[in-house]
Parts: sequence; structure tokens; C-alpha cells
Amino acid sequence: MQAGVVHDEATARDWIICMLEEVVARLEAPVTVRLMAAFTAHDAEQVRYWNEMFLASRDSAEFRAETLQMGYSLGKLLQELAPDNPAPIELLPPLAELPYPTALAAATVALQVPTEDALLGMLFSWAENQVLACVKSVPLGQVAGQRLLLSLRSPIEAAAQTARTIADEDLSNWTPGLSLLSMQHEVQYSRLYRS
Repeated sequence: MQAGVVHDEATARDWIICMLEEVVARLEAPVTVRLMAAFTAHDAEQVRYWNEMFLASRDSAEFRAETLQMGYSLGKLLQELAPDNPAPIELLPPLAELPYPTALAAATVALQVPTEDALLGMLFSWAENQVLACVKSVPLGQVAGQRLLLSLRSPIEAAAQTARTIADEDLSNWTPGLSLLSMQHEVQYSRLYRS
């Protein structure tokens, strides 16, 4: 927003869809799907591989801190919510290095949430958070925010399809513009949200 890329409802929608298609659908969601499969199969090696791969993909300190904080918090909650299903929890890496996709995948399996439901829920939650930030910061009104969120149904469904079908060799989060903006945000004098 400070760079002027997002300044109204139309540019907010363009930004959200671009990030959904280029980052979330092509790396974050497919890695989460692979982690869900690894937890389901009790495959500790695959959990470790995808966990490390995702952490390596965080190209700014801000993105790394964000995923580790969210993963840590969800991992702690999971231990409270699913004490009778320790199998996924036992495969978790140490909580200090637990990115959000790994914690979400473990929670999905421990709580027996169907993979497709968890995937769509993850994508909707991501989109809803993006819209909420725009409602508060652009600012957009509540009606514009709801209209924007409703307009994301088809892109979210398309992102889920991509996440389920993309080949390992096609995984990518190559978005240098986003990386540069994230690095600038790390040192921004005033930040409304903890990222």
C-alpha cells in the first residue's frame, strides 16, 4: 500500500489474485497438500523434507518469522486439541522450526479433516486475511470488502485445483517484486500489523 501498488478495491483484488495464483497456489498450498499426505502415511522423512523445503523458500526474515510464529501457535494448540491422536504430533519437527503449512497439515490429519476441506479452508482463510488488511488499511469499506471476498470464489477454487495437481518440479514462489516489498516492510517505520 505504501508503494502505491494497492490503493482501491480493483487494485486490491488484482494484488490478492496475483499472490494467490503465483505464490499460494504454486508453493504454499501444494506443500501443505504434500505434508498432509506425509502425515497421513506416517512418513517422517517426507514431513522433514517438505518442512525444510518450505522454510528454505521464505526469502525474507519477515516471511520466515511469520510462518514460524503461526506454526508454533498452531502446533501448541494442536497438542491441546488432539491429545488422543499423537501420531501426527510425534512427526512434528521441534516447535521452534515449525512453519505454518507443517502445523496445518498435522492438525488436518490429527483432527481428521478431509484434505479437500482443509485445502479450501486454508485458501479461504488466506484470502480473508488479505481482504481484511485491505479493508482496514486502504481503506475499503465493509461492503467493498465483502464484495471483494465474494469475487474470490473462482480464483480460490482454481488455486485449490493447481495445488492438488502441480508437479514437484513446477513448484515455485518466484515473485521478486513481493520479496523486495517484504524486505522494505521489515524496516518500515510504522507497521499496522505484525506480519
